[in-house]
Amino acid sequence: MSTIRERNKELILRAASEEFADKGFAATKTSDIAAKAGLPKPNVYYYFKSKENLYREVLESIIEPILQASTPFNADGVPGEVLSHYIRSKIRISRDLPFASKVFASEIMHGAPHLSADLVEQLNAQARHNIDCIQTWIDRGQIAPIDPNHLMFSIWAATQTYADFDWQISAVTGKAKLDEADYEAAAQTIIRLVLKGCEVDR
Repeated sequence: MSTIRERNKELILRAASEEFADKGFAATKTSDIAAKAGLPKPNVYYYFKSKENLYREVLESIIEPILQASTPFNADGVPGEVLSHYIRSKIRISRDLPFASKVFASEIMHGAPHLSADLVEQLNAQARHNIDCIQTWIDRGQIAPIDPNHLMFSIWAATQTYADFDWQISAVTGKAKLDEADYEAAAQTIIRLVLKGCEVDR
């Protein structure tokens, strides 16, 4: 029974991610989510109670990986290794959770109205921690004296674009879907640009 429950919840979450990414929260109908999931509409309410709760679950499904991506950041870490690991983690999120990434980006662009204050604080605390680590490396002379805030913003933009702007990427590359080699090339390119820009010798 629990296996069926988890399977149904996963189907609904996946369908909801696609619908919310495509139409936004207000325009998305639970009936469309149920149809995409291949389940009766009452199942959506049975598992998630409301559209609002389902939307929050979609957001939380990507926030956890975002927070986990920063695990390597610590002041005593090797800058090149930490930054490389972080960039690869962010690329994996864009590859594995593209629709949830779009939902998250839209939520942030609208001022995060559906995110709890606790989750907002966790995200902000994570960003501050990462930036403080980078500043420590700068103070120690381990990397070039660049603005740590804008370094983080640049990494976010470079990695998240593979989910949030997939249509444009498909149009330019002529590929309907990127493959593993494309994502590996993306990770290597971003890592090279960041490490060279930071003057890090791996």
